[in-house]
Amino acid sequence: MTQAPIKVLLVEDNDIFRESLVLLFDAFAPDLDVVAAVADGRSAVEACAGQDPDVVLMDYRLPELDGVETTAAIRDVRPGAAVVVLSAEAGSGEIEALEAAGAVSFLTKDCELEQIVEAVRDAARNGASLG
Repeated sequence: MTQAPIKVLLVEDNDIFRESLVLLFDAFAPDLDVVAAVADGRSAVEACAGQDPDVVLMDYRLPELDGVETTAAIRDVRPGAAVVVLSAEAGSGEIEALEAAGAVSFLTKDCELEQIVEAVRDAARNGASLG
């Protein structure tokens, strides 16, 4: 029996990086189904309510709402969605705030695609809560 694909919401304000992730997931991770790809925190919350993703893969530095605000709002709208943060950088205080808001993991954008895909799969398997 085939498992249902993992529904992923991508949140990234850099159009080229966002579109590249969509293409790479489509080509190399057929078990990940990108249900929406948006450019800001407010759109992420709206898309989350409408698309019911299993995992939200998002940047930390976003227009409209930052990563912490977006994570908290997503967890209110879709408590079952696991939030994985993918960002160029964040300080330890920012990472702690993301975890407190409900993010399950933090990766830097220089990670290999395989690491990003595995983090999404792990988040889908382990659910939305830390520890």
